Amino acid sequence: MSTANDIDPFEGDDRQYSPTRLPGWLQEVNGPDRVQPEHLTRAQLADLSPRELLRHNDRRKVWHANIGPIQTPQLRALHEDLAEIVESNRHDGDKTKPAALVDAYPGLGKSTAVRDYGRSFYREQVALRGESTPGGHRRVPVIYIALSGNTQIRGLNAAICRFYGLPTSGDADTLAERAVDAVLSLKTSAIIIDDVHFLAGSQSNSARMANQLKYLSNVFPVTLIYVGVGVQQRGILREGFSREETLLAQFGRRTTALSLRPFEIEGEAGRQEWRTLLKTIERQLVLAEKYPGMLAHDLSDYLYARSTGHFASLMALINRGCLRAVRGGHERLDAELMDRVKNDAAAEGARKELASAIEAGLLTSRPAAGTILRTSA
Repeated sequence: MSTANDIDPFEGDDRQYSPTRLPGWLQEVNGPDRVQPEHLTRAQLADLSPRELLRHNDRRKVWHANIGPIQTPQLRALHEDLAEIVESNRHDGDKTKPAALVDAYPGLGKSTAVRDYGRSFYREQVALRGESTPGGHRRVPVIYIALSGNTQIRGLNAAICRFYGLPTSGDADTLAERAVDAVLSLKTSAIIIDDVHFLAGSQSNSARMANQLKYLSNVFPVTLIYVGVGVQQRGILREGFSREETLLAQFGRRTTALSLRPFEIEGEAGRQEWRTLLKTIERQLVLAEKYPGMLAHDLSDYLYARSTGHFASLMALINRGCLRAVRGGHERLDAELMDRVKNDAAAEGARKELASAIEAGLLTSRPAAGTILRTSA
């Protein structure tokens, strides 16, 4: 006996994949852009059948969970810097290509920003050179891997092989040879290595990490883009005169350090950036009672205090707020609703001091009335 679900199935727009495997990375690179759900008024929502309302709300939930990447000034600057490094690395195979290290605090969106650059560069290279290599293989200009705690060279080489779908048996050298063959055959020109601070364990000395990263640059004829937290604090890019410091200096000479800054509201320019970000996000929310200024004016200080200017914390807060607004029929974001939304521990821990400064009039996220600029957001 057939049911309504059999006749009219609905899977939604969830996209479950791992970008650390080639099939998942291809889905991230080539997947279609999501279509923003239709904005319905309360009256239009009331006119929907129960099943239609369930579907509409499901579309809104997945949409709000996947807003972005947003072209913030920080993201655009990072992309420009990465392009300068990657696209100038046209060195022959006998020369070591300089690397990039994106080192920033957690929660600033650095992994998302770097993957977004990798996606753009991947698509550009395929458009330029075609989907297939001269040898008949799939062209894979960029790959993405993420490390886990206490990764050694063998584990790193295995992660690269695993991305390509190659066997992960053998010692470190065997895995390296296998991975290099794939890099050359598939014309890979950049490897993104996320969570590089896990390399060799958090308690290892910086020279050991530098030695492993130097090994990578010697073995793989690609631009290496490292992404991590607190890597420079280990002294990995410093110069010196001891044997250990000489090794660090060699790595430092081959690596350009990049970063992402949080949003700050100490100056007028920073407040303008924050307002533009909130206007951009606000425009993408699909709530029946959304109104101009809901985020960028009414919740500006509130959202800054609760996110401390960290992009990931802000987006998690807004996503969960929208979910609560949809589920409860509130259909807007306000402080009363948002007070019931839980956020990450780091943001919540820093919230009280910022909120106190804002309430005392010592700090504000809102630009001065006479300096608000018109923006496309």
